[in-house]
Amino acid sequence: MTSARHYKTKATEKSEYTIFLQKANEFFRTMYQAEKAENWNAVGLTGVHTVISLIDALLVKHCGIRSSDESHMTVVDLLTSSVGNKLKDVAQKSQTARRIIAKKNIVAYENRNFIKSEAIDLIKKVDRFYRWAINQL
Repeated sequence: MTSARHYKTKATEKSEYTIFLQKANEFFRTMYQAEKAENWNAVGLTGVHTVISLIDALLVKHCGIRSSDESHMTVVDLLTSSVGNKLKDVAQKSQTARRIIAKKNIVAYENRNFIKSEAIDLIKKVDRFYRWAINQL
């Protein structure tokens, strides 16, 4: 990531962060419901969307922006560049978010199923990211 990179964003009222937080909370709960039902692909996608929605909530609350880029990874770059100096542990948590979001390709596009061990590992990472993000909101 270079500082010269221009990110496609949309200005958003800071108070609207609660919309993205609500989405994140729904995805988070659904991830655990999917785990209980042993729906590993659903665990993967809801985990990824939990993190994306949490980053949207953080960006909206702290900066009044959200990504309008087609790439989900852009939200991570935007988090680092926009709130990196405002929130504790952003660099570390951004790396975690990047690893989680990268799983979307496996779940959604590869010709194989997400397996239990991958889902359990993802849940642990999402849970840690969720707890950190909630403390920042």
